[in-house]
Amino acid sequence: MRRDTFLKSLAALAAAGALPHTAWASASVKMMIPANPGGGWDGTGRALGEALRDAGVASNVSFENKGGAAGAIGLAQFYNGSKGDPNALMVMGAVMLGGIITGKPPVSITQLTPIARLTTEYNVFVLPASSPLKTMKDVVEQLKKDPGSVKWGGGSRGATEHIAAAQIAQAVGVPASKINYVPFRGGGEAVAAILGGNVTVGGSGFSEFQPYIESGKMRAIGITSGQRIKGIDVPTLKEQGIDVEIGNWRGVYGAAGITPAQRDALTEMVIKATKSKAWQDALAKNNWTPALLTGKAFDEFVDRDFAALRATMVRAGMV
Repeated sequence: MRRDTFLKSLAALAAAGALPHTAWASASVKMMIPANPGGGWDGTGRALGEALRDAGVASNVSFENKGGAAGAIGLAQFYNGSKGDPNALMVMGAVMLGGIITGKPPVSITQLTPIARLTTEYNVFVLPASSPLKTMKDVVEQLKKDPGSVKWGGGSRGATEHIAAAQIAQAVGVPASKINYVPFRGGGEAVAAILGGNVTVGGSGFSEFQPYIESGKMRAIGITSGQRIKGIDVPTLKEQGIDVEIGNWRGVYGAAGITPAQRDALTEMVIKATKSKAWQDALAKNNWTPALLTGKAFDEFVDRDFAALRATMVRAGMV
């Protein structure tokens, strides 16, 4: 067979999703991270990229950060620019679902291809070391006196830390509509605002704040888990008499318009990546809880979480 004929045949097989799984090992994966550098999605996407290479299922992984609107800007770009691409992935999670509910963007996650849930992480609330407030009790007392004076900093509007702040307010008798929430386009911006004292209290995944907590630049005052997390010495909100528990999960979606066979192959690549040493090291380093879910089970999980988040946000007066 002539070389050009062989290459055309190979390309046709790839487009049809008919190549054996070993052929995908040479894939050059494009990873859309719909957030600015420095946040949870950025860390997840880059850790997964390294794991894909470490597992030998991708020869190269390129990254693009496109932050804003709880991931809706990156979502739209990924949808429009990656249709039918079997080697394209986009990081997403509960934050994006919340943003879609509140922002109603023209492109929804339902137009893409679900691949896998990867991790679960609980939100930690922190104070800058220089803050006159020292505990969550201090924050709550200030919130009750003057709700608007407490600036909550975190991810985009509708992020899990936004929902948690609204739930904290409700739990202590303050209308959720009165919270003063300041959204940021990425974890790096939120960290800078917290350290600079531009917000009263910050919320995000523990991994994003860990270096600053360990260095003493931030003081962790509460975590949204139901019980203490191994390796994280932070009291739960429930321990402190605030009946709030909410988790933040992260995962990946594929492009619109790929075939079932291409979805299966891409899912297999991600599964293999999660078994790699690089991924296991990332879980341990960031205190991420592994929560792999694929196929129909992942589809159904997203549908349930969409409905649960919407109900929570309606009760909190956020939509």
